[in-house]
Amino acid sequence: MAKKSGMEKAMGKIKETVGKATGNKRMEAEGKTEEMKGKAREAMEKGKGHRRSGKAVDDMKPRPPA
Repeated sequence: MAKKSGMEKAMGKIKETVGKATGNKRMEAEGKTEEMKGKAREAMEKGKGHRRSGKAVDDMKPRPPA
């Protein structure tokens, strides 16, 4: 099975961009939500092999702006 997280992140980004371009706040919000779901799923997928290391938790912590 292909990684669903990558697909969710990509579709979320597309929805968010289209929502911004058309002024559709609902679509923009749905896109952001879908993208975050993809990021959460990705962290879970990464964490399957790191149950005791806490890596999945570290992946979800906010990072300071660059």
